[in-house]
Amino acid sequence: MVDKNKVLFLNSSFTKSEPLPTASGKIDSVTIEGYASTNDVDRHGDIVPANVWEAGINNYLKNPVILAYHDHNEPVGRMTEHRVDDKGLYIKARISAAAEDVFNLVKDGVLTAFSIGFRIVDAEYNSALELFVVKELELHEISVVSVPANQNTLFSLSKAFDTAEEFKSFKMQFASTSNSANGLEAYSEANSETTKEWKMDPKELQKMVADAATAAAQEATKSLLAAQEKAAQEKATADKAEAELQDRIKAAVALATPTTTGAEALMAEIEKRFATQADETKSVVAGLESALKEKAAELEAITKSRMQFADNKSGEMSYKDKEKAVILAKMTGKGLEGSKFGRDMVQKYGAHVPSATWELEVSLNMENEVRQRLVVAPNLRGIAMQTNVMTIPVNPEAGVATWMANTAFGTTASAGSNATHALKEITLNAYKVATNEYVAYEEEEDALLAIMPVIRDAMIRRVARAVDRAMLRGAGSGSDPVKGLAAYDAVSAVTLDISDAAKMTVAKLQLLRRDLGAWGLDPSELVYIVSTENYYDLLEDTNFLTVDKVGTQATLLTGQIGAIGNTPVLVSAEFADKAADSVGAICLNPGNFLVGNQRGLRIDTQDLVETQRRVMVASLRTGMTQVTTNLGAGVSALRYVA
Repeated sequence: MVDKNKVLFLNSSFTKSEPLPTASGKIDSVTIEGYASTNDVDRHGDIVPANVWEAGINNYLKNPVILAYHDHNEPVGRMTEHRVDDKGLYIKARISAAAEDVFNLVKDGVLTAFSIGFRIVDAEYNSALELFVVKELELHEISVVSVPANQNTLFSLSKAFDTAEEFKSFKMQFASTSNSANGLEAYSEANSETTKEWKMDPKELQKMVADAATAAAQEATKSLLAAQEKAAQEKATADKAEAELQDRIKAAVALATPTTTGAEALMAEIEKRFATQADETKSVVAGLESALKEKAAELEAITKSRMQFADNKSGEMSYKDKEKAVILAKMTGKGLEGSKFGRDMVQKYGAHVPSATWELEVSLNMENEVRQRLVVAPNLRGIAMQTNVMTIPVNPEAGVATWMANTAFGTTASAGSNATHALKEITLNAYKVATNEYVAYEEEEDALLAIMPVIRDAMIRRVARAVDRAMLRGAGSGSDPVKGLAAYDAVSAVTLDISDAAKMTVAKLQLLRRDLGAWGLDPSELVYIVSTENYYDLLEDTNFLTVDKVGTQATLLTGQIGAIGNTPVLVSAEFADKAADSVGAICLNPGNFLVGNQRGLRIDTQDLVETQRRVMVASLRTGMTQVTTNLGAGVSALRYVA
């Protein structure tokens, strides 16, 4: 079994800018830029969507060093800019002249490629469709390497493995136990064969159609030539027979007696033979005309089919159209081609596109939108769960060793105090969060298309708010099963008067950090989360640095509005209303908390015949837990007091 946490390496070419000298005339760096990763589907059906880099690059941004040849002891520069667009992850880096050898090799065009090292956190593999989609990853490092520039045309996840069997073994670890859990339809062998057939290269299909048309034309021409040759032979035979008949007539006339009976009999025979010959000629000509018409119809049908195939290649189907077709099929309870809109899309872009591929793409996109709306979860460590309950072993601190006096040497006490080492287990539960919408049977398709964006956005917002609220201030019992961060600090050491005169300040937040103890020693490992009201109070504090003062990288964390001592400050609207004992701000060390995701967003539908409605349910499974308590909770909450 290949290690699921294997670090993968992918290569892509970069371009360099001509280095410019400084004011002193010295060249101190060279700039390189290019796509470190693209969202193209490679020849093995593997997909790295562009949107996974939104969160996948966060940890790397804390120290965006560029290495040489994946050697952590050889830093050669820093990443200065990056962006995530529809194509993938685009980066710009500065290679320092201090790294003399690598600097000269890049400047001379010897080193021309990026190589990124990353770990797949979450992915989804469907063996029936042979699709492997990376849903979440973590970027470890970026290096400059000597891979030729044309290697980016062979971009493939499989190149990170020694054999195809290793790559298959790796992907199978991300396969779900059932297709229904991923919102995918099970496909029969026949459907699978049909899918493979329609996945033929369009150029090969065009060539096949052209060859078929040429062969049909050649066959028709051959039949026509054969018929013409046969007609010519029959005409020659008829001409010969007619000439022989004329010779007989002449001979008969020459030998005829004066009586008229013989001449009349001879003329009757001549007329009979001419009539028979004419009927045979008409039959031959009619047969040739029928064959020509039949071949012409075949050629016309092939030509029309070829034209229709060309028309269907008018362009690639947009994601918005795919989403409309998939969600409309869910809302109406029909297949993809059951609605007029779906039939139009299939007719326009071709029935060879499997609907399960569209459903998977829509599900992943909506799940990503939920994650983009989250404030708390993206800052915590996440793991993929195979079941809704997972037991994880933890190795807690085991005290301290004993200092011995010189007089203890050689005695039984020289080994120090006895200590018993025991592993601790924590349980991580993935709870189901769901929301639903109802659609009446009487709704027309045009009306459903109009309200579809409203229903879709509302379901995404409700799921995102529920997850964020639970992880921020969940009770951890009953109908509120997730224990939120604030609940891990039930008795707050830091308070704020509930009166309007009392304001949130930077000093109050620093007290929260002090309350963390050992967990709060490194400010770069901490995160502050404040309510909207406290955020506006902080804006009035001159010691608070907002995002326009702490650099563009601050905006990469969802909801960040500033920083205090290198610690990001996030704002969330999911805090409870300001009241006695309610929480208005927290400071946490994300390293002491773990978020588990059993499955992504899933949409199910069911008919409710008794109410003449169809219910749509969007749900996902996730949960959170604390890792260890030996150094404290790792979170400090500010509470209001009257």
